[in-house]
Amino acid sequence: MRDFEYLPTKTVKEACALISQYKEEGKILAGGQSLITLLRQKLISPSYLIDIKGVTELDYLTFDEKKGLRMGALTTHRAIEKSPLIQSKYPVLSEMEKSVASVQTRNWGTIGGNLCSGDPIGDPAPSLIALNGKIKIVSSREEKIVPLAEFFTDYFTTILEPDEILTEIQLTPPVPHAGVVYMKFSTIEAGIKIVSTSTCIILESDKMTCRDARIVMSAVAPVPLIAKKAGELLIGKKINDDLIAEAAQLASGETNPTSDVHGSAEFRREIAKVLVRRAVKEAFEKAKRT
Repeated sequence: MRDFEYLPTKTVKEACALISQYKEEGKILAGGQSLITLLRQKLISPSYLIDIKGVTELDYLTFDEKKGLRMGALTTHRAIEKSPLIQSKYPVLSEMEKSVASVQTRNWGTIGGNLCSGDPIGDPAPSLIALNGKIKIVSSREEKIVPLAEFFTDYFTTILEPDEILTEIQLTPPVPHAGVVYMKFSTIEAGIKIVSTSTCIILESDKMTCRDARIVMSAVAPVPLIAKKAGELLIGKKINDDLIAEAAQLASGETNPTSDVHGSAEFRREIAKVLVRRAVKEAFEKAKRT
């Protein structure tokens, strides 16, 4: 690594002041699970590391029946996985977190750091987007709320400006007749994924007709991919196996994967089709039971 100056902080205000001062020369350090790898590989060479791990005001999980979930950016993956609140209100997040790297990584890595890394194969983003998540971004200049679906712009790239910090993830309260499912295909447990999908199906009161559908995939595009055509196909129709198969085929066609040592683009498209078909069917069954 190139030499850098280490700057620990204790408050959001202090962190905002430092990152505003150093901007392009500084980087925010949360858990460091992604950042340290980039430093070692010399893909980034900041002159200042601003450590926010000690900012305790960003480590929380709260829920309100009207406002929904509020999750601080420094909440660890393990805390989300084990939280009784998450398991009760948003169980898909607990299930998803079980597949994030190793227990050691989950004990230290943070949800905010994971999202800010912009990794196209990251696990949390698709599930949070499927849940219609939003994020709070703050700086010394302003504070704003942004849909998470608009946060990612390219490989390892987000809309964060050099002087901004992601501080909170927000989810709306759960709604009736909704089923949300996370599925991942990888060669080994907790290994590099080939494809994943997070699918949300919301039914009308008849528990057969789709009121809303969100199908989000990762590892098939530079950013978490929302299969808009597949989701639109389902909305307003009574769900059956033929419709699910058609939606899965559409979702596969919306992907833009690349080939690498883990799998070819063609293989990823086929796996995406299989996963989406299974996930939509399971989400539909879950929605019928709620």
